[in-house]
Amino acid sequence: MNQRSRIAILIAAVVLSATCLPASAADSRPNIIVFLVDDMGVMDTSLPFLTDANGRPQRYPLNDYYRTPNMERLAARGIRFNNFCAMSVCSPTRLSIMTGQNAARHRTTNWINPDRNNAGPQGAPQWNWQGLKQGDVTLAGLLHSAGYRTIHVGKGHFGPRDSQGADPRNLGFDINVGGTSSGAPGSYYGEDNYGHGTKRANNAVPHLEKYHGTKTHLTEACTIEANARVRDAVGAGKPFFLYLAHYAVHSPFQSDPRFAEHYAESGKPIPAQAFATMIEGMDKSLGDVLDQLDALGIADNTLIFFLGDNGSDAPLGHQHEVACAAPLRGKKGAHYEGGMRVPLIAAWAKVNPQNTNQQRLPVAAGAIQSQLANVCDLFPTILALTGIDAPSDHPVDGQRLDALLTGQHDKARRDVFLMHYPHSPHRTEYFTSYREGPWKVVYHYLPTAVSGHSHYQLFRLDDDPFEQQDLAAAQPDELRRMMQRLIAALEEHRAVYPVDQDGTTPLKPKLP
Repeated sequence: MNQRSRIAILIAAVVLSATCLPASAADSRPNIIVFLVDDMGVMDTSLPFLTDANGRPQRYPLNDYYRTPNMERLAARGIRFNNFCAMSVCSPTRLSIMTGQNAARHRTTNWINPDRNNAGPQGAPQWNWQGLKQGDVTLAGLLHSAGYRTIHVGKGHFGPRDSQGADPRNLGFDINVGGTSSGAPGSYYGEDNYGHGTKRANNAVPHLEKYHGTKTHLTEACTIEANARVRDAVGAGKPFFLYLAHYAVHSPFQSDPRFAEHYAESGKPIPAQAFATMIEGMDKSLGDVLDQLDALGIADNTLIFFLGDNGSDAPLGHQHEVACAAPLRGKKGAHYEGGMRVPLIAAWAKVNPQNTNQQRLPVAAGAIQSQLANVCDLFPTILALTGIDAPSDHPVDGQRLDALLTGQHDKARRDVFLMHYPHSPHRTEYFTSYREGPWKVVYHYLPTAVSGHSHYQLFRLDDDPFEQQDLAAAQPDELRRMMQRLIAALEEHRAVYPVDQDGTTPLKPKLP
């Protein structure tokens, strides 16, 4: 090798090392990743979230069915929540993450059909079908204004087709790869061009033409694109906010061939096997993201929130029974805990007590947090860590997770969660549930067999975590107290309600 070649190699090495310096070398602010998995419930993982009476993780059969080693890897570096709630369907949760507001307040209380108002026959006429629009206060917009590079990869579903919210770049994201009005992909297969030119072309995933005609699964394509955009941000010396919102594991349940053999002898139905491969593909994505953070030298300055957007949609049994989220009851769209309990893992991608941001927010490693929290809480937590204030006229329902992330119990925290769904059709129609401490009440605006033809259901979750004993008749005083709290919460959030058959008269909850 001649002297000129040696010099060229040295210069290239210096340039490469400069572009891969930790963010602290150019900007000490922490990087933030929200890794959001569509339709993933708290039991869709080999990592146990539920605990026994002594607070130790307890495995159930589903934990032995799924394979998620990278979730286990991330949990070892941080804390996982076993009582973390999302809205029971997707768009409401996605807006809650972006705004810090409960769905009852932002009024996108149903998933957004891209092409028509899907309130339901007696659904709330004033619900926010249009979702987010340009100028709305969003987490991405606030971070962008503070100098973060804001990156959206994957599923958007913030607004209907041809609306401003259909393109995440109108909502504060600098970059959008794959985000549209669609809630499900046209196809997960590169061979199908992710839906382009197929009968599901209306749901085709954009911006991935380079993978068309290849065997690249959609989850893998999104991961490659996310990692590329992160490298660009680091090379530019910019702190970044990556919102990696996988279409997986939403239907259609199309097997990820990379992992099919792991479930072929499971005895589970073919759709359930496909679902499991999609879970494992999502987990590989998480591992690939973690590997790159390590390689770039920024892992210790990057905080990751891994979560699902609603309860499980695994094709494993009846929607109101103990089945796809066993031992929890119910699934996506249902009023039981299986419909709204999701995994949350929060972790610095590499534990480093010397990092100043980790000193400010020391996330417990290998810990489990059982205190109630929900998706609205990400907004104020991330803003506080990054030193950004939300506008004073923007109501925020979320509460900061700081104390909970350290593994402590937060005595000042309000242990409540409001879930409002004034719509149909879905697995449970026209309902509101309200959790406070150990109690959970459900109000059914139009009672059916699902609710035992009653307006009311009442559960005490510390004694009956799997919702097998309805106490509405046996505990009338507690039922009335909880209904008073539910009604007050709806009014405080200025919620909209289902309507009578005349199409206009609101059907508000009634005290028993």
